[in-house]
Amino acid sequence: MTDSTAAPLPPTAATARADRFIAHMHRLCHDSTQARAVLRKGLGLPVERCTHLHRYLVPWLRDNGDPHHSDVRRAYYAVASLLAARPRSTRDSAPEPSASLPWYARPNLGASLGQAVAQGVMKDNTAAGALHLMARQSSDAIHPALPALVRQLANAGITVDWAVLLSDLARWNRDRDRIATRWLESYFRTSTHTTDPSDTEPSPNDPAVNDLAEENDL
Repeated sequence: MTDSTAAPLPPTAATARADRFIAHMHRLCHDSTQARAVLRKGLGLPVERCTHLHRYLVPWLRDNGDPHHSDVRRAYYAVASLLAARPRSTRDSAPEPSASLPWYARPNLGASLGQAVAQGVMKDNTAAGALHLMARQSSDAIHPALPALVRQLANAGITVDWAVLLSDLARWNRDRDRIATRWLESYFRTSTHTTDPSDTEPSPNDPAVNDLAEENDL
């Protein structure tokens, strides 16, 4: 029987690396208009079409356990581009408001979309429809769709945990069903009102969230 009082799983080397990458990209985009403009050019594109981005990404990846899996590399390039494309209103604030939370409790894309619906800045059928569609698609299909979706969230002031998004995108093709299920569960926890606090936060022992802290190849 699982002990429901067990301590939350600590961040792995992979999740810590994801947080370092997000912090590095935030500083780069904040300090260099040129870097920000170049990184934006990678929105929705595969790595093979992001030749100008190599100048900013390859050195960091080289020095931080360069991932050779193609899906993982594309996730890094995609998130760097999404960060660079943030509107000015959110660009100057460090994009790590949830980094102090246990990894399992940090918001995924489903939670962010749910928050947008709860705040009335996005319609339920639009957000839920996007999640259900992505749940049936490979990363080749969802990467081009992410910029518009993330831009909606950013314009509405909705927080995206970029490190969690990076982790999920990196593993999407290998673990799509579990990640999509977690996104949908988080969405419905967040988008609908509840009087039971236990329905709003996942358990640290829930297998659907523990996989976040068990991934080591990000």
